[in-house]
This record gives sequence, structure tokens and C-alpha cells, in this order.
Amino acid sequence: MNFLTIGHRGVMGVEPENTLRSFVAAQAAGLDVIELDLHLSKDGTLVVMHDADVGRTTDGTGLIAEKTLAELRELDAGKGERVPVFEEVLDAVRAPLQAEIKDVAAARALADVLRARDLVGRVEVLSFHDEAIAEVTRLVPGVRTALVASRYGPEVVRRATAVGATTLVLNIRRLTLETVEHARAAGLRIIGWVVNTQDDLRLVRALQLDGATTDYPDIKRTGRFTA
Repeated sequence: MNFLTIGHRGVMGVEPENTLRSFVAAQAAGLDVIELDLHLSKDGTLVVMHDADVGRTTDGTGLIAEKTLAELRELDAGKGERVPVFEEVLDAVRAPLQAEIKDVAAARALADVLRARDLVGRVEVLSFHDEAIAEVTRLVPGVRTALVASRYGPEVVRRATAVGATTLVLNIRRLTLETVEHARAAGLRIIGWVVNTQDDLRLVRALQLDGATTDYPDIKRTGRFTA
């Protein structure tokens, strides 16, 4: 498989993260895959936002889980963008998606959408939480899943295989050759995050990773020439 470039929350280095504007820009830049984050609103809608609290990325305050979709729609998510729901992203771009879920409840809601819209071939499900991956795997046979980890050691390979994940998405600041070798021996793909500089890119290419998650679309262009 070719080296993949994955747009982190769209292209969050240049556009408001997790907005339709950011996702459309990521697709226009030619990134191979678009990554996004999902939470459940108070009324059970899958909304696209990274944090559990709206304060960092919108002009509002409070928890997503305590707001209805209508209330979330009133917020400015940057440059006049509204907080999108997952189905809107599916319709706005054609690119493959990585959907990161935060808990088991979100896993169940996402599973419903994956089955209803036959998205197994288009959407890979990511999570830091082993139980969320196990749940979506149980509910959607054949779905591709990835375990995300920030602080980890070689044991992350065992965790991934235990829940049926086929990919590891790993913080490059802690990535070692030992972990890479363990993952390869287990047949796992490895994606590095966040890859925003040429030094970052040289590292992930030197370790022969399968792809890079980036905030900036220029990584797509330069990644072709960096060995």
C-alpha cells in the first residue's frame, strides 16, 4: 500500500478543525484520508468535535453531552462554520474517513450509521479506548479499526490485537523501532501522528510507517519525495 497522508480533523493547521470547511479543504488538497472526532449530543446525535467541552473550538461553553443538537448548531465553530453532524461530513466529501470515537455509547451510535449506509469500506473506526473498539467490532462485522495511543510501549501491540484492531495510530514522540517491529510481527499497520514538519516526516518514512496524520496539507506534496 502507498504511504497515506491523513488530514487531522480536516486540515486543522489552516482551517477551523472538525468543520465542513476543513474537510472540504483536506479533500481539495488531495489528502488520502480525512480524520474526524465524534461525540454524542444530549439528544443522541453524532456531532463532530474533538473535545467533550465546546469551549476551545466554539464561541460557547459547556459539555456536548449536555446540549441538544439545536443548541450546538447555534455555536460558531470558526469562520462562521457550524458544528457538523457525522452524516453531513459523509455527504460533503468523498474521501475515506477515520472516525475517532470516545466511548462505547458513541461506538453504538456510529455502528448504526455504518450499517445503515453500508460504510464498512469507507470508514475506519479509531479510539484510544479498547472497549469502544471491541464494541464496534462486535456490532459491525468486517469494520476496520485502529487503536490510538499517546503514552505507550510495546504492549500497545498486544492491546490492539486483543480487540481485533488492524492498525495502530501512534504518537511519534514516543515511537521506537522496538514497537514498530512488534507491530509488524503482529501484522499491524502503523500510522504516525502528528506529522507537521520535515523532520517528523523523515522519521516516519525512516521507520517505514504506513502513513502520517498531519495538520497541514503540504505534507501530501513533500511526502512523495521524502525517504
